[in-house]
Amino acid sequence: MSQLQDPIREGIQRGWKVMGGPFGRSPENITCDVAIVGSGAGAGITAELLTKAGLRVVMIEEGPLKSSSDFNQKESEAYPQLYQESAARKTQDKAINILQGRCVGGSTTVNWTSSFRTPAPTLQFWQDRFGLKDYTVDALSPYFEQAERRLNIGPWLTPPNENNDLLRRGAAKLGIAAQAIARNVKGCWNLGSCGMGCPTNAKQSMLVTTLPAALDKGAQLLTETCAERFEIRNGRVTALLCRSLESKSAPEQSDKAQQAIKIIAKHYVLAGGAINSPAVLLRSGAPDPHGRLGERTFLHPVVMSSAVFDQRVEAWHGAPQTIYTDHFLETQAIDGPIGYKLEAPPLHPLIFATTVPGIGQSQHDLLKAFPHNHTLLALMRDGFHDGAPGGRVKLRGDGSPVLDYALTDFIMEGGRRALLSMMEIQFAAGALYVLPLHELAQSYTTWSQARDAVNALPMKPLLTKVVSAHVMGGCGLAGTEALGVTRPDGIHWQLDNLSIHDGSLFPTSIGANPQLSVYGTVNRLAQALAKKLSGQDVVLA
Repeated sequence: MSQLQDPIREGIQRGWKVMGGPFGRSPENITCDVAIVGSGAGAGITAELLTKAGLRVVMIEEGPLKSSSDFNQKESEAYPQLYQESAARKTQDKAINILQGRCVGGSTTVNWTSSFRTPAPTLQFWQDRFGLKDYTVDALSPYFEQAERRLNIGPWLTPPNENNDLLRRGAAKLGIAAQAIARNVKGCWNLGSCGMGCPTNAKQSMLVTTLPAALDKGAQLLTETCAERFEIRNGRVTALLCRSLESKSAPEQSDKAQQAIKIIAKHYVLAGGAINSPAVLLRSGAPDPHGRLGERTFLHPVVMSSAVFDQRVEAWHGAPQTIYTDHFLETQAIDGPIGYKLEAPPLHPLIFATTVPGIGQSQHDLLKAFPHNHTLLALMRDGFHDGAPGGRVKLRGDGSPVLDYALTDFIMEGGRRALLSMMEIQFAAGALYVLPLHELAQSYTTWSQARDAVNALPMKPLLTKVVSAHVMGGCGLAGTEALGVTRPDGIHWQLDNLSIHDGSLFPTSIGANPQLSVYGTVNRLAQALAKKLSGQDVVLA
């Protein structure tokens, strides 16, 4: 891919203000108009809008700055470089594996591009239960439209790969509607390695869109720098205390590790992502009079069914996740038995091998059949029922965050129904056999055999394989301070110069892949913040 342009390296050569890691030491004291913690979906949108309004912006990112020249489709390099805890972040009891980005661009750099607006039933629930009367479909629509134009979000017109088309064909045979997923891509090469960073810059992540726009307007970026805590006094943040991390990109600089950095700003924006954003506030001793901070953190808990087909599926190749069905969401009341969205994830050898159950011969057989494998996942919609109250972000002894998330009987019975739904679709699509991802399951060659077996399985944590790539909540929006951490305008209820602009804002899970919900919501909040701080009207365009 060396013949392709690398807009990040070109920007650095033009004089972007990038420091930290291999880019040299940051000043120990920095002043600015706005300090933004993070560089993902919420941070990127906010940085572009605030710099457009003429404000001096500093972005603080814990992960490294990597670009298309570094993205080589190798799992062995991508996961330790680009993900939280090398793609092995887990809940406190180790029952759920969580994929989250940890690099410039955040999870937008490594996600699979699936783009959905916040569903109307979710917004209605927020209005009814959390007093968010202005969070309506009509009110948010123009902000979604702007984000979709800016990030080239639209229908994927290329026919789905076999991996996704099996979901479409199997669902159709059962009379279940399946639709195409919008993607934020431009000139996509259809490589299928989105989760390892886009080597062609086709994915319109923050890495190649909003962050370069902000840096071109003079924003500063501190990479490999941890935002540790805020100094707080009299209902305001007075400083952000950070430290540089030992650079894995430049080990010769390791003697300069742990440099302390103090940033003083007029306003602060916390956009480190759910789990990390609540953790910063917890480390800061932020006011929390109603015990909401870090609570109601949601995951869309995911269960999966693997299947083997006679034909080659090659689920690693081609655009990931281009087909979905909401049939099992739309047939459930939003506050009834947990509903779930079905999608077909891409498969790559390392993630596959560490996700499927079995050892020895059984795992050998699964890996041998890898080119013929097809997996479906079910995103369960947590946060709408007392049986799925979400988890709680806590701090370990060293100050690092961990999510305590209970997989309740209510959630796990939803997982059982989801496994049954996915297996039936896979058999309808012609699967030779299916394997629900559960430690006590076996491969089943008929639908009736699989149905009876899964109905008898103990749906317990650690026995049932559960993963997540969507973390939401922990600093929830609400119309009153008793119901949430953050006001409807994105400003912290008790700290009037601190805004929160990421997925931690959501008072429930979204019920869909959340990146576009972050883009649209934060676009609205950041425009209002820009007006408040600068007096200027700016739009995302």
